[in-house]
Order: sequence, then C-alpha cells, then structure tokens
Amino acid sequence: MNTRVKVCGITRPEDARTALELGADYLGVIAYAGSPRAVPEERMPELLEAIPPGKRVFVDVSTPTHEFERYLGMGFDFYQIHFDLDVAIATVAAWAGLAGRERLWLAPRVPENEDGFPQIIMEFADTFLADTYSKGTYGGTGRTGDWQRFIDWTTLYQHKSWILAGGLAPENIGEALRATAADAVDVNSGVESAPGVKDAAKLRDFFRRVRAFDDQERAS
Repeated sequence: MNTRVKVCGITRPEDARTALELGADYLGVIAYAGSPRAVPEERMPELLEAIPPGKRVFVDVSTPTHEFERYLGMGFDFYQIHFDLDVAIATVAAWAGLAGRERLWLAPRVPENEDGFPQIIMEFADTFLADTYSKGTYGGTGRTGDWQRFIDWTTLYQHKSWILAGGLAPENIGEALRATAADAVDVNSGVESAPGVKDAAKLRDFFRRVRAFDDQERAS
C-alpha cells in the first residue's frame, strides 16, 4: 500500500499539475481568508479545472453553514474543516449533514496540553486530520506536530481514517512515516518557495522520499 499524499495550499494551476504528475492523491484549496494561501471564491472554478474530480479538497476554518452550502456546488470532493474545540456540536453536525460524513475531514484544534481527542465529534466524519496546534493560527505554520499523540489517536480509533499534518517536509517525511506509519500525509509549507508557491524540486524530493519509504519499509 502506498502512502496517500495531499498537497495543500494550491493557488496556481501549474503547481496542481506538478503535484499530480508526481502522484498526489489530493490537492487542497484553502478558502480561509486569514491564510496567505487563500484562494478567492471567484478564482476557485478556474483552479479546480486543473484538478481532476476525486482529488479536490476544500479547506476552511469554521465555515458558516450558509457559506458551506454555497461551496457544495463548486465541485469539491472533500471538505476539510479546521475548528476550535468550543465550536457548537450542532455546527459540526450541520457540516456532516451537508457534505456527508464520508466526504467531511475534521481537523479540530487540540491544544498541546490535552492528550485526548474530542470523542464527541467522532460520529460526524470518517476522516480526521491531526495538525500542529498553534495559538491563533490555523495550519500552514511549518511547525512539526506531536507524532506520539498521532500514534495514540490512531491506535485508539483504528476504525477511522487519519491524516498526519504539521511541519512535514522532504527533510523529515521519512522519519515521520517511520515513527507513525501514517497511511496519509498532508504537506504544505514544507514544499514551498513562498506562501502559496510550490517548489517543484521540493515536491519531487518529498514524493521521492515517501515512495522510498513505501518501497523499502511499508512493503516489508
């Protein structure tokens, strides 16, 4: 089995094409206006033309339900939503009801001093993303996450799909995979030359190291 790779923060069609040529399973398009990689809604249809169906991931923070309904018609396949733990459970339920739990990827912001995963949200999605917590910042920080916590969560909730994120780059992806045996990873700032601009050489190096792990260690 090959490691599934999501390249997030896609802002340019040429970067989408490069990532796809290298074997990306998913490409993330960020709607959150607070991100330096945010893509305005009016530009999304053009960008999505460069991404085949089945690989399009909408990425946002605590999307209001009325906006969520609007994005549903744009052609995305999956909806990755980051949110703080104080979000109303009714809002999480609404996202699941609109997208379907099989298409909803939940990324709760769990502070570093909390080891447990919020079980109350487990019923609303099949896929969860473990990103690095940074106060006041949602993803794309370049900071490496707590791999032991990821191991604990994936061991406890083996019936769910998990994506490892947070500070992944060519230099540490091999170590991250050896430590966590993650089935799926999410890379963003670690393969950029500037926010929202992917570096083709870094992307190639990242995928080379992922496939080396798959061939040498996952297959054994």
